Amino acid sequence: MKSLFLKEITAFFGSLTGYLVLVLFLVAIGLLVWVFPESSVLDYGYADLESLFLYTPYVFTFLIPAISMRSLAEERRAGTWELLQTSPLSLTQIVLAKYLALLVLVFMAILPTLGYAYSISLLGNPPGNLDWAGFFGSWLGLLMIGATFAAVGLFASSLTSQQVVAFVLGVFLCFLLYFGLTALAGMVSGDWSYWIEELSLSYHYNSLSRGVIDSRDLFFLLGMIWVFLGATVLILKKK
Repeated sequence: MKSLFLKEITAFFGSLTGYLVLVLFLVAIGLLVWVFPESSVLDYGYADLESLFLYTPYVFTFLIPAISMRSLAEERRAGTWELLQTSPLSLTQIVLAKYLALLVLVFMAILPTLGYAYSISLLGNPPGNLDWAGFFGSWLGLLMIGATFAAVGLFASSLTSQQVVAFVLGVFLCFLLYFGLTALAGMVSGDWSYWIEELSLSYHYNSLSRGVIDSRDLFFLLGMIWVFLGATVLILKKK
């Protein structure tokens, strides 16, 4: 399992595409946080990073499917999936190894954003005037939503042998679970609106992004990860 995990990491950084994806993510987030007038913290006038936690899920919707689309689809397209099945690893171990590799990549993508917090704290009046507890609570929420998107992207990659199709499916599912259910909840009324909103990833992420770490939100996101990883294993067993 460890060797497959390392193989996934090496494969990602063994090509220019891996570095390009991470650079594009950091550039996009940097522009949203520091440059664009509508979201720049410099124009906002307060020492906080609300724009970072508000807009990063939008970027994640495209970034994480782009990272995960090759995880299983490429194995099947290249004909190496059959060889992987003959290894001592079970299907569950294979899926977990690939998922953990995706988690490392997501973590590496958002790790540089810690530098944004340090920069904002220096710009505060007085310097260091930043709600660090709230920031790290929000950062944990960002990590959890990235982990959930990674499980969704891996599931999409198990459905097809074409990377482009896996990417489109991943973007669609991430968009549906994060934005679509919230929009649908606003179109209905009564108890249905409440339950649909509860199923939305954005509902639980927004709660965490306020710096309030609620175990119900964490368990929901962990449950979504478990559901999509379990569905991935079931799909692979059928195929």
